[in-house]
Amino acid sequence: MNVDFEEQQYLFDLNGYLVIENALTSDEVAELNALIDAQDLPPPPEHFPRFGSAAGAIRKTGPGFLQWGEPFVRLMDHPLIMSILRMRLGECFRLERLYGIRMRTGWPAGKLHADYGASSPHAVSPPGEFYTFPNNRMSSGFVTGSWNLNDTGPGIGGFCVVPGSHKANFRIPKHIHEAHQDSPWVKIVEAPAGSLTLFTEALTHGTARWDGDHERRTLLYKYCVSSMSWGATRVTAPEAIDLTPRQQQLLAGPGEPLTHFPSLFSEELAGKATQPSRVGAPERM
Repeated sequence: MNVDFEEQQYLFDLNGYLVIENALTSDEVAELNALIDAQDLPPPPEHFPRFGSAAGAIRKTGPGFLQWGEPFVRLMDHPLIMSILRMRLGECFRLERLYGIRMRTGWPAGKLHADYGASSPHAVSPPGEFYTFPNNRMSSGFVTGSWNLNDTGPGIGGFCVVPGSHKANFRIPKHIHEAHQDSPWVKIVEAPAGSLTLFTEALTHGTARWDGDHERRTLLYKYCVSSMSWGATRVTAPEAIDLTPRQQQLLAGPGEPLTHFPSLFSEELAGKATQPSRVGAPERM
């Protein structure tokens, strides 16, 4: 794929998110969908339509959907996602948590939210007042990579955002937050099957009502700079699947960049001669 780094950098900084189409081939998408079908998953609840989770909101250590096959492991350090993460997070970052989203026709929208920034639930400013970001918090230390396994966008549903809101100095107004499905300020992002959407968690984002005739399937991998963590639980290595040294490092615990956590782009971790190796059995979910 021919991508323009300067354009990617500009658009990500401007909007707080970036969509890269055709990141996966149709065969790769079909393979991932087939592996999900093979799990015979129960229908997810409308209020929490997740599957294959590890760490994060479920607060459980484990491999999540990485255990379902090497194609899921391969997405951890796919060349496209690594190039953008390097641009946003530097040389040293970790896979903090992961999960998938499934939605069916008519399922309602999810709430808009941001994990940090002026509209974070932890922000100290009253609504409508100027927000000064605390010195002891990072504004761009958490980036999510979402792999779409079917079409999403206007008229269908899926990921939605307030573009540029990661730079906002005021909390999101209540009427936009509570009725974002119909707000002209909220954009439902067009991202066809096989696309990769990256966004900073400081961006105000959420889920639009699912109007598609097909089931929504999205895989989310959430990364943070190596010295940070959002919880005590961890994503662990899957059993009986070979991991490269770089993939093992992505699952390592927090560490100071370049001091206790090596560059993921060093010759040792990213070199073409790197051979996969097996790791011990993880704690089960």
